[in-house]
Amino acid sequence: MLAIYRRILGEPGTALFSATGLVARLPISMVGLGIVLLVEARTDSYGLAGLVSGVTLASNAALAVPQARWTDRLGQSRVLPVAITIWGAALAGLMWSVEQSLPLAATFAFAAVTGAALPAVGSCVRARWSYALADNNQRQTAFALEAVADETVFMTGPIVVTLLATAAHPLAGLTAALVAGVVGTLALSAQRSTEPPPHPRVVERDARPRMPWATILPLSIVSLALGALFGAAEVTTVAFSDEQGATAYAGPLLAVWAAGSLIAGVLTGALTWRRTVLQRLRIGAAAMTLTMLPLALIDSLWAMAAALFVAGFAIAPTLIATISLAEACVPPARLTEGLAFLQTGMVAGVAPGAAFAGLVVDARGASTAYLVSAAGGAIALVAALLTRVTGVVGAVPNHGAVHEQHSPAGVRSDETQGQAPIPGTTRRTRRQTPP
Repeated sequence: MLAIYRRILGEPGTALFSATGLVARLPISMVGLGIVLLVEARTDSYGLAGLVSGVTLASNAALAVPQARWTDRLGQSRVLPVAITIWGAALAGLMWSVEQSLPLAATFAFAAVTGAALPAVGSCVRARWSYALADNNQRQTAFALEAVADETVFMTGPIVVTLLATAAHPLAGLTAALVAGVVGTLALSAQRSTEPPPHPRVVERDARPRMPWATILPLSIVSLALGALFGAAEVTTVAFSDEQGATAYAGPLLAVWAAGSLIAGVLTGALTWRRTVLQRLRIGAAAMTLTMLPLALIDSLWAMAAALFVAGFAIAPTLIATISLAEACVPPARLTEGLAFLQTGMVAGVAPGAAFAGLVVDARGASTAYLVSAAGGAIALVAALLTRVTGVVGAVPNHGAVHEQHSPAGVRSDETQGQAPIPGTTRRTRRQTPP
């Protein structure tokens, strides 16, 4: 089963950019929590800590898409070093501002720049995979691998930042995030051989590739609903553990949930699917809704662990299908921008989901609050049902995303894999400029 993973990681440069991309993404799961731990330790106010962290999330959601657009136009090697340098300086300024008890305006200003400058490394890495691999089966596996990397980041990052901030120094967790982000992103941007070529802005608006909004907007809503599901589940699980008199078990419960998603992600990339990507997206969204519903009836830690593990199996396949469908439909010249809409939607959904779950916890108890996560799954399902595959760069066959130069419309990739290219089609190679 793992042979296909060895195959894609054996392509020139792919293992290196995937590994450095993993390191560069660690701040995504470390900075928000690190800010909360630092600000609370210095001000004894969780409210202020949450507000400063929220400013970084809001500014990141506001500037992620424009930054991704610049990355498509200018190239990763030009945008990423500038963005990560500004991010590192702003985060260092934020840490200094809190440590020195500077006016709150300075702290909020540093927080805003920190969020705005954080590069969308996940989108950049997936764009590299799309450029480096011509075969749609392999790209499907690559997106599954990156979903596993995301789960790894969100499983390890919070643990590392918490241990460093509580056992060493309140600044230690954010310092580790700063080093990982700067070193990882600079190492990624230095890898020019696997970098997608830039697509300079065209003067004529008619010549600019059009964004397939009928696909991207519903997928962005799917991502927003997923973010709400995640935010609600995290808050609810912490509250559930507290109600059970075992607050320390909140982390392990969330880790079990993530483990189920990680296993499903590995399996998704290794299997050959006979359903289209859009069908798998809809099935995944339905599965998320149905698997979250029983959690509202559980009143046992062990039963909750088992139920969360099962529910996790619906997460990664849904994420992979969402990204694969976007990759299939968005023109290569705007791929990073298109993927950034999905990432922005997910980030923007976390806070509302957590807030609604908190209100339900206060009113009806923790178990009932899992219905907020189920509602997030239901919204994702509705958005998936409304998704229309329009403006497609190529066919969207049964095995993930594919561009028209890889296989003709209506032909499954397993029917063409290993054969000579069909007349009228050409296979994209890593050093060719995508059309």
